[in-house]
Amino acid sequence: MIKAKSLAALILFQIMFSSIIAAQDNTQKPTPEQIEAWKKADMERLQNDWANLARFREDNEKIATAVPNENRIVFMGNSITEGWSQADPAFFAGKPYINRGISGQTTPQMLIRFRSDVINLKPAVVVILAGINDIAGNTGPSTLEMIEGNLASMVELARANGIRVVLSSVLPAYDFPWRPGLQPAEKVVKLNYWIKAFAENQGCIYLDYFTPMADEKHALRAEYTYDGVHPNLTGYRIMEPLVEEAIQKALVP
Repeated sequence: MIKAKSLAALILFQIMFSSIIAAQDNTQKPTPEQIEAWKKADMERLQNDWANLARFREDNEKIATAVPNENRIVFMGNSITEGWSQADPAFFAGKPYINRGISGQTTPQMLIRFRSDVINLKPAVVVILAGINDIAGNTGPSTLEMIEGNLASMVELARANGIRVVLSSVLPAYDFPWRPGLQPAEKVVKLNYWIKAFAENQGCIYLDYFTPMADEKHALRAEYTYDGVHPNLTGYRIMEPLVEEAIQKALVP
């Protein structure tokens, strides 16, 4: 069971993320009544569908099986992936890209929904970007070894089903607005060191977002973010050519 503090932090994060997306879309900020409704809905979902398997269920059912040579790409991740479609919808338009990011999620949640949101869609490549919310403790305390194990399991599932893998570095983060004081910067560096080595050992494509986006303190550069964790449009524009290059490498037989 998720500890009360972790659950509260996760709900706060999801509300904050929804508010930021609304602000980016130039809509009104959520009212106190809306926030309370979101809290209730999130609490019910976390109790009844911890991994949020229902989130994309209908969308997945509507997606036809990938046609030959389509080179379907699934983006698996958290709010950084989810927010990409809102921040720069043109990047996904007209491409066989499927966004399966869910804000606030940790690697164990992604591992549970990996079959329904990745394998069953039969992509040529999956781009995995995950781990920062584990470091934040969104679903409880998590060691780097636990994160690594979940990432390894996702890679193994993908490869067992003929899906090529782009394994992304975690983006830099100096602090978490929703859980300040955890000092995540060096944990991110250590996790990325493991991700790079693991990707190379397993024959995956390692995608390094960290190096071009980090400052001297291993924080996300101010010009690339609005809160120190999530990219703004400028940040996504740094990421886009990097991920497309990685996808093309992964598609090479």
